[in-house]
Amino acid sequence: MAPGTRYAGKVVVVTGGGRGIGAGVVRAFVESGAQVVICDKDESGGRALEHELPGAVFVLCDVTREDDLRNLILETIRRFGRLDCVVNNAGHHPPPQWPEETSAQGFRQLLELNLLGMYTLTKLALPHLRKSRGNVINISSLVGAIGQAQAVPYVATKGAVTAMTKALALDESQYGVRVNCISPGNIWTPLWEELATLTPDPKATIQEASMAQPLGRMGQPAEVGAAAVFLASEATFCTGTELLVTGGAELGYGRKATRGAPVDSPALPP
Repeated sequence: MAPGTRYAGKVVVVTGGGRGIGAGVVRAFVESGAQVVICDKDESGGRALEHELPGAVFVLCDVTREDDLRNLILETIRRFGRLDCVVNNAGHHPPPQWPEETSAQGFRQLLELNLLGMYTLTKLALPHLRKSRGNVINISSLVGAIGQAQAVPYVATKGAVTAMTKALALDESQYGVRVNCISPGNIWTPLWEELATLTPDPKATIQEASMAQPLGRMGQPAEVGAAAVFLASEATFCTGTELLVTGGAELGYGRKATRGAPVDSPALPP
C-alpha cells in the first residue's frame, strides 16, 4: 500500500497537535492520506501547521474545558461528516519535583490535563467512532510502567492513561472500536528541550538522556507518528495494546541507586 493511501478517506483528531509529538502525529496522518483536525490551545503552532499541510485544519481547543471538546467534535463532524480516529496526545510534564515540593492542587490540574481531558474527549467521540468502527490512540509514557524520579504526579497520570486504555478496549470491543496507547520514552521535543534548560548542565543532561537508550539516541516525533498510523491503519487485531516507542530504554540493568553497600559486602544486611 502506497504511503499516501494507508489511511485515505479517514478523519483523525489529534489533541496537542501544534508542536512536539502531536505535530509529528499530525504530519504522519496527513502523509497517510487522512484529513486531520489539529486541536491545541496554542493558536500559533496549530495555525502554522494548518497553513503548511493540505489536509489539516486547526480548531482552537483546551482539553481541560468540556465545552471546547464538545465543539471540537461538532466542528469535525460538520466539516467532514465522520470521525475515524482520536489521538489523545495533549499533556504536560512538570519540572522535576520531590514529593514534598508537589501540591494537591498541582496534582489535580495535571490530572485534568493528562487524564481527564483524554477521558472526556473519548466519551464525546465514541458515538461517532462506533459508527465508523474507528479507534482511539492514547499517548501515555514509558514512565507510567517503570516510574521516574521527582515526577510522582506525572507518573501517576500516565499510569492511569495506560490502565484506562485497557478498560476502554474491553468496553468498546463490542462496537468494533479499538483502543490502544503508545508509550514513548525520550523523544526530542520542545518540551524536552525546555526541561533540559532548567538543569545545571543542559548539554550533559541531553547526552545522558541519549545514552539511556541502547540505540544511543533520542526518538523523533515522526517515529511516534509512524507508530500511531500503524495502530490506526494496520494493527486491526490489536486492542488494549501498549506500544513502546522507547529505543529499548526499559531493557537491561543500569545504575539506579545514589549510594549502596560496600563492594566487599554485596549481600543484604542480617
